[in-house]
Amino acid sequence: MPEGLSGERLDVALTRMLGLSRSRAADLVESGAVLVDGHPAAKSERLLAGSVLEVDLSDPRPVVEVVAEPVPGMRVLYDDDDVVVVDKPVGVAAHPSPGWEGPTVVGGLAAAGYRISTSGAQERQGVVHRLDVGTSGVMAVAKSERAYTSLKRQFKERTVDKVYHAVVQGRCDPLSGTIEAPIGRHPQHDYRWAVVIDGKPSVTHYDTLEAFPHASLLEVHLETGRTHQIRVHMSALRHPCVGDTTYGADPELARRLGLTRQWLHACRLAFDHPATGERITVSSDYPDDLRTALERLRSGV
Repeated sequence: MPEGLSGERLDVALTRMLGLSRSRAADLVESGAVLVDGHPAAKSERLLAGSVLEVDLSDPRPVVEVVAEPVPGMRVLYDDDDVVVVDKPVGVAAHPSPGWEGPTVVGGLAAAGYRISTSGAQERQGVVHRLDVGTSGVMAVAKSERAYTSLKRQFKERTVDKVYHAVVQGRCDPLSGTIEAPIGRHPQHDYRWAVVIDGKPSVTHYDTLEAFPHASLLEVHLETGRTHQIRVHMSALRHPCVGDTTYGADPELARRLGLTRQWLHACRLAFDHPATGERITVSSDYPDDLRTALERLRSGV
C-alpha cells in the first residue's frame, strides 16, 4: 500500500489507487472482494502504514440492466431539476437486482422520460434510499449529481425525516417508545433479517395512533435505515406488522382484512433541498388495500 494512503478510509484509498468511483469501491468492499492483511474489512476502516491490500476486480456478480418499463399506479409527488419523489406502489422494487423480474422505480422513471443522477452502481443510479417491494409510499430519487451527494449525506447524518404508518398485531406496551436493537442477517434464513448481537445499530421510534381489539395503528420514525428495520423490530417485540407472514404475522388476521402484504406505508419524507437548503416535505395517502384493511379494523372485524 502506498505510504500516502495511511490513515485513509478503505473506500477512499481504493478510489485513489485504482481510479474507481466511490460507490464502486464501496460495492467491492461490501461484496468481500477486498482484503486488508488477509481479512475482510469495512469500507470505513482506516488503513495503517504497511497494510497489504488484496483486491479482486473480476466481479462475478451479474450485470443488471435498467429496463425502461412503465409502472402502473406510480405517481410523481414532487419534481424539480434535482429531485423527483414518487409514490411507490406495492409490488415494485426500488431498482433492478439479480432474480427480480418485476417493475422498478428506476425503470418506471426511465420509461416516463426522467433523467436521473449517474452516481451509484449502474442498476441503482440516483437511488439514495429504498423501500421493500412489499412496502408502498414516498421514495426520493436524485436527478443531479449534487442531489445524489447531498441526499446520501443527509441520510447518513440522519437529518432526513422518514415517517411510516404501520398496523401491527396486538397493543404495544408502552403505547409510545424507542426500540434500540442491532439488525443483521438472520442466522438461519438468508432472506430474512433479525435482531442479532453483531448487527448494525438500529433505532426505531413509535407512537400508537389508534388501538383496536387485535391490532394497533402506529406512527413510526426511523432514526436509522436498515433493511426490513420496522418489520424486524416490531416482530422482535412480538407485534409483527399485520400481514407480514415472513416475520410471524397471523395469516388468518390478514385474510379477514383482505391483506396480501404487510400493512406498512412510507407516508412522509422530509429533507433539505440540495440546491436551496429549503426543507421539503412530501406526503402520501394510504393505498386502497391498506385503507380497506384499516376500515375493517375500525368496524370491528
